[in-house]
Amino acid sequence: SSICFGQGCSDSTSSPQADSTLRPSSVQTGSPQAVKAAEAKETSADPVDEILVRLNDRANEIQTYQCALEHLSRQPLFDSQTLRTGRMYYLRGKKQSLLRVDFNTLKQDDEPEEKYKEQFFFDGIWLTRVDHQLKEVKKHQLIDPNKLKENESIDAFDLLSEHLPIVGFTGTDKLKKEFSITLAEPNKAEPNEMIRLHMEVKPDSVYKDDWVWIDFWIDKKLYLPAKMITLTTEEDVYEISFLKASLNEAIDMNVFEVQIPEGFTQPEVIPLKRQAQNK
Repeated sequence: SSICFGQGCSDSTSSPQADSTLRPSSVQTGSPQAVKAAEAKETSADPVDEILVRLNDRANEIQTYQCALEHLSRQPLFDSQTLRTGRMYYLRGKKQSLLRVDFNTLKQDDEPEEKYKEQFFFDGIWLTRVDHQLKEVKKHQLIDPNKLKENESIDAFDLLSEHLPIVGFTGTDKLKKEFSITLAEPNKAEPNEMIRLHMEVKPDSVYKDDWVWIDFWIDKKLYLPAKMITLTTEEDVYEISFLKASLNEAIDMNVFEVQIPEGFTQPEVIPLKRQAQNK
């Protein structure tokens, strides 16, 4: 589909209604009741759930977010890789969210790095792609606004996740629905300020035709996504890093305005129906 590029556990014996004879004083260390209570507490304190709750809380606090971006695309079957660098800007308002991704450089395999400018603008309905090499602009309609409920909007990050494997910035409900998530064992080569989750795409996930799994790093200080490595169903690997991130600092609204340079072709508008026919 690419255009571009917890559980709580409670033991019934701990309930006075379940066993009116059980009192705190009757629970001795090592007794069956104490063992069950300890097991219930351990089960409810699932570290993955705790991480996701904290990530969800932080994601809900986002008003603005900006960072440097590195996007490494590897094709192991062809022994080829492409590294692109740029920046990402995001703003979440009450009725609309806006997202801009700029790529400014390109490095193919062992070739020297070159300037390669490409921009993507998401406004919750449209994806606008500005290709500075071809000097062309394409506007892809992603959502039918007539089918949205009153005051409903689709977050620009959610739209982006359908075209780039970037998730986790809009809460964790969708993550738990689409992935089986486990806490990865610490790796000595990894910095201590990172938490790594391994997320396997579920068989019925909306991502099942695109991705197999995502290794997902969380920055302990900012407690937002720091890096994602994704295996696609075509056995390509995408590695996306979010660097020098800043949260809830002022962003000029002009950043999200699409500026068409002189000499570019007129924007090509691709409505939703036409895209559906092309699939």
